[in-house]
Amino acid sequence: KMKNDANPSLPDMFAALGDPTRFAIVERLLAEGEVSAGDLGAGFPVSAPAISRHLSVLRRAGIARRRIDRQRRLYSIRPDALQMLAVWTMTHAEFWQGSLSRLDALMAQEEKKP
Repeated sequence: KMKNDANPSLPDMFAALGDPTRFAIVERLLAEGEVSAGDLGAGFPVSAPAISRHLSVLRRAGIARRRIDRQRRLYSIRPDALQMLAVWTMTHAEFWQGSLSRLDALMAQEEKKP
């Protein structure tokens, strides 16, 4: 069960981003900034209720936030959530880069053997 959007967790964020439609919604929000739910729905081949459910998952995961302006529901990306993802990714990228460098060195040694 996902936490509320006030306290995002990495597993919740990765689970939410694992869906192609939600990932595409996040990409669009990153490119366009704040977008209304109706405008977001127009860009995807799914129903308005499905878009609403996807946006709800993104909010509960702490990735997106909603602002209400009269009748419109405006969504945007939470920069702090992206910062959490970036820090985690960079930490693990350094680990994998080191592992791949060691593998390259080992393979180079093996190629030199007769």
